[in-house]
Amino acid sequence: MDDGRQQVARGALESHLAALLGVDRFRDYGPNGLQVEGRAPVRKLVSGVTASLAFIEAAIAEGADALLVHHGLFWRGQDGRVTGWMRQRLGRLLAADVSLFAYHLPLDAHAELGNNAQLGARLGLVADGRFGEQDLGFIGPAADLPDAAALATRAATALGPLARAPVLLPGDGRPLKRVAWCTGGAQGYFEAAIAAGADAFITGELSEPQAHIARETGAAFLACGHHATERYGVQALGEHLAREFGLAHRFIEIDNPA
Repeated sequence: MDDGRQQVARGALESHLAALLGVDRFRDYGPNGLQVEGRAPVRKLVSGVTASLAFIEAAIAEGADALLVHHGLFWRGQDGRVTGWMRQRLGRLLAADVSLFAYHLPLDAHAELGNNAQLGARLGLVADGRFGEQDLGFIGPAADLPDAAALATRAATALGPLARAPVLLPGDGRPLKRVAWCTGGAQGYFEAAIAAGADAFITGELSEPQAHIARETGAAFLACGHHATERYGVQALGEHLAREFGLAHRFIEIDNPA
């Protein structure tokens, strides 16, 4: 039965995404692109942050032909056995004949649709430079943000009630001239951000060394949540694909306090 939706071949969708995101440029922790092959025609696309069982089941219930995520199923260091949680997730996808597309670092880095670009837009930050491994980090003027406390307040407002309260390490309280950011688990980029001239750095997670680095260098550090900072790129990418191919698209939020 024809429901009026346009459709695109799964292979054409994969080719478009590979070119758009420059997948071949990145050294990543897992495969980018089609991770699970489902039916060839795609009419409805459902996006989400992570290919968890809860997300897969919600997307299938929504009538998805293909899923688009930032965090896929396969990562470096896995032993390859399809048991436990992996069996459950793969089993649901294969039984429903639904494809899974996953894009990790390429989605972080994209200049317009990526996680960093989308987070910056919500914080009123415009990048004029890159830093860090594979140029994943963004940096730009602090604009109208006078200090790190104001930046933390804006982040809490922009990320909304589903996000955890940002953890702020205020450094020496200096006025902000330059702000750097890199979503997710990029706490290890803090020193590179400081070297690039940042007075404050925003990411998702906090580890033990960053507290000492903030105290000793005077630069501020904000941890705003891994999931919370990476909610926006996959939504923007899904909306782009909906416009480009006339697909139905929906983003499904699966709450994650991390």
